[in-house]
Amino acid sequence: MRELRKDFGNGDVLAGVDLDVPEGEITLLMGPNGVGKTILLSCIAGGLYPDDGEVTVFGNSPDAAAESLSFMLQDAMLVDELTGRENVAFFRDLHPHSTDDVADILETLDFETEALEMEVGDYSGGMKRKLELAVSLSADVPLYLLDEPTAALDMTTVEQLHSLLAERREAGETILISSHLPGDADLADTIAVVTEDGVTAVGSPAELLADVPPVVLAEGPADIADAVREGELFEGEIHRRGFLREGADPDALAGGEGTTVQVREPTYTDMFNYYVHLRGTR
Repeated sequence: MRELRKDFGNGDVLAGVDLDVPEGEITLLMGPNGVGKTILLSCIAGGLYPDDGEVTVFGNSPDAAAESLSFMLQDAMLVDELTGRENVAFFRDLHPHSTDDVADILETLDFETEALEMEVGDYSGGMKRKLELAVSLSADVPLYLLDEPTAALDMTTVEQLHSLLAERREAGETILISSHLPGDADLADTIAVVTEDGVTAVGSPAELLADVPPVVLAEGPADIADAVREGELFEGEIHRRGFLREGADPDALAGGEGTTVQVREPTYTDMFNYYVHLRGTR
C-alpha cells in the first residue's frame, strides 16, 4: 500500500500509510486500540475504499483479489441470532474457497462441538473468537487478514492458535494480523508499529527489540528519575520503571534499605510501550 489515507469526516484515521506485506510470512500490525488497524485491514480486504492512495493485493485491486483472501473482522462477523452451526453454513456459502476444515480447527482450539447448536448470542467472547477464527481459516486462500485474533483467548488457546498460524506460514500462506497484545510479537516475521502518526517503525521482532534501551525497574524509595530517559518513567502502585538513559550508570542508582533496583533487558511488553507510547512522542 502506498500513501493510504482514510477520513471519516473528523480528520484522517489513516494518513499516508506505506507498507509492504511479504508473501509467505506473518506480519503483525502492532498498536493500541483506536489507531486504525482494523480500518487498514478493511481497506486491504476491499470492505472500505481509501480516500487517497493505492492498495494492491497480489498485484490486483482489493476487489479483484477478494477471492484470494479471508478476512476475520473482530466482533463483526457472526450473526448472534443464528446457531454456531448455522453461522458456519452461512459463511461456507459466502466464500467460494470454503472447505470443511472448520471442525478440525475448532478441535485444535478446544471448542466444545456441542456449542455449535447454541445461538452465538449466548457465546462468551472467547467462544465467539474461536468460531470466527475457524470460519476464516477454513477458507483455502493464500492470504489471511486477522483482526485481533488473540483477544478474549486464554493463554493455552493463544499458544494453540500461534502453532496453527505457524503451520500455515510453513505451507507458504501469507498472514496479516492486527493486535494490541505484546505476546503476539513472538509469532511475527515482521512487525509494523501503528500509532496515530501511521506506521512509525517496521522490522523483525529481534530488530525492533534490539533498539529498545535497557529497562530500569525500582521498588521502594529509590530515585531513578535521573537514570531514565526524559518523559519515560512509568509510575505503578508497586514498581516504577523506565528506559535507561544513554550514558547513565546503572550501578550508581540510588538505593537503600527497603529498596530494590534492577536493570534488565526489555521484553515485548517494554518494546510495545517504547514504540507505541514513547518513541513517537520525541
